[in-house]
Amino acid sequence: MPKLGMEPIRKAALVKATIVEIGRAGSLDVTVSQIAKRAGMSSALAHHYFGSKEDIFLAAMRHILTLYGAEVRGALAHAEGAEGRIKAVLRASFSPGNFRREAISAWLNFWVLAQTVPEAKRLLAVYQRRLRSNLLVGLRPLAGARAEAVADGLGALIDGLYLREVLKSGPPDSAAAVGVALDYLNIQLKEVR
Repeated sequence: MPKLGMEPIRKAALVKATIVEIGRAGSLDVTVSQIAKRAGMSSALAHHYFGSKEDIFLAAMRHILTLYGAEVRGALAHAEGAEGRIKAVLRASFSPGNFRREAISAWLNFWVLAQTVPEAKRLLAVYQRRLRSNLLVGLRPLAGARAEAVADGLGALIDGLYLREVLKSGPPDSAAAVGVALDYLNIQLKEVR
């Protein structure tokens, strides 16, 4: 007889194990068996809870997106003024919780998955729209007609900094990434002032 209440605990363990395994491998080239073993359960149980390896990957990315969204909302709640809102989004994008090796690897592989898996493509589009919207709220009063171009540039810069970080050795440097993004923002805002 199954233990009541174990499903959410086991699913959470599988999601965490998926993120760790993707980070370890640096790719989606991990098996359900490896994920299940890291989570301390059988691959049959992992398939029971998620159905497929793709579904496990999507659940892991939903988890990462949920943590990211919570961090952005928390940062925005304390932001003051339009520029403060933009800086809050940038700092949350590169916070130690979001900008860690495992999460960075998961993002890289999520972009690859989104090329062929409709649900991954949909999730990526939702993330991109929310990021753009959050940036635009702060940029419109500061950059006027250039707000959309600056928001698109910041979005591309965030993606690019994640890509560059996954290709580096050593621990991720969130402070340096925030610095690059803030430098870009300052240059763009100087052009419109």
